[in-house]
Amino acid sequence: MEFIHIYHTNDLHSHLKRWPRIQHFLTSKRTQHEAAGEEFFLFDVGDFIDRWHPLSEATQGQGNIELLNEAGYTAVTIGNNEGINFPYEGLNHLYDNRDFDVVVANLYNSKNQHPSWLKPYNIYQTKNGTRIGVIGLTANFSLLYELLGWKLTNPIEELKRWMEPLKEDADIIILLSHLGLNHDERIAVDYPEIDVILGGHTHHALPDGKQIGQTLIAGAGKHGRFIGQVTLQVVDRKPIHQQAKLYNVMELPAVQDEKAVAKELYRKGKKLLNQTITTLTNDLPHDPFQETELSEILCRALREWCDADCAFINGGLILGSLSGTVTAYDLLTICPHPINPCKIHLTGKELTEVLLETRDENWSQRQITGLGFRGTIIGISVYDGITFDENNVIFINGMELELEGNYTLAIPDMFTFGHFFKEILPNKKKEYFLPEFLRDLLKWKLEK
Repeated sequence: MEFIHIYHTNDLHSHLKRWPRIQHFLTSKRTQHEAAGEEFFLFDVGDFIDRWHPLSEATQGQGNIELLNEAGYTAVTIGNNEGINFPYEGLNHLYDNRDFDVVVANLYNSKNQHPSWLKPYNIYQTKNGTRIGVIGLTANFSLLYELLGWKLTNPIEELKRWMEPLKEDADIIILLSHLGLNHDERIAVDYPEIDVILGGHTHHALPDGKQIGQTLIAGAGKHGRFIGQVTLQVVDRKPIHQQAKLYNVMELPAVQDEKAVAKELYRKGKKLLNQTITTLTNDLPHDPFQETELSEILCRALREWCDADCAFINGGLILGSLSGTVTAYDLLTICPHPINPCKIHLTGKELTEVLLETRDENWSQRQITGLGFRGTIIGISVYDGITFDENNVIFINGMELELEGNYTLAIPDMFTFGHFFKEILPNKKKEYFLPEFLRDLLKWKLEK
């Protein structure tokens, strides 16, 4: 009989305050299991990197890779924050200095080949000869990957393709799934030969795991609040018992100087971002519930960048004011969102419906999480090329909107991902502009 201990993290999103404690715990557990002659594996299930953090932004993710190396990860898969929040070359070289494996079965380059830095799956062998096959899948944002130069295939079809060789090569199969809990549950039903699914993307925390047939599903929440552990009891190279648990990171023993270490990671990134963008002669204050010169500048930059007839943003996108010398760190601080510009083609009637919704009295108070938004509240709508008279008649660049006309509208891409304007936007032609974030547009406009 052998015991195989699998530790896992997911969706850390560069929340590095807890990282010193996480790393210390994982290092201690590795020492403990190896001293007992037991197997230790450590996996991350994606979105470890998030460019809101100065270290991640300044090093283009390389600082995060160093942390994974220091903790001794066995393998990782990528999440959408690694996959679509870097330019092509940024992702292509993100893992150049890694000391671990990267497994992603459904990512290909423009030549329809897996890039050299990843494998669809990898096989690990224990001291007793048990072969563990680990395959990775990432969320299917195929259009955005394509715009960056990658090809992302359907993860379920890719899984089906690799299951036969995996079953031949491995005694135990583990899936690193950055697909979300609903997909994981469906996979467990359709692919009972998978022993363990370590999940992420939907930030689900499963304190005891979830058993579906022969498959154990595990998930460790988000932002480093939990570390997951799955223990397999194996006889004759087959698991006879499997158990999942979560460790609450803040209930783990404190680590000496942990706050200072986390602050140093932040300070290091801040120092690297201390590059002057411009020097302002007038202050640019911020107010999510008032149209300000700063929000107008960002909205105008969005319209111009997308070459659209008109644009709107939400005032809650800007999280702070600017004054005096403006650095790259300042722009990251006030606009940390990994949100891209998007241009949508609409009829006048459709544009009217969208714009009137943004003027609803409850709109500015709506709270949102996810979709790349790193603020808390939508805030007031800010427009460029759009005006309203006292009767709510809409004018586009001074001309009254024609219901039968055709228009282009530039917006932050988060408004296209299913939570807003559900009756209109899902089936409309959209042009996403990658890899630029909104703060890149703000930088471009301020430099001009």
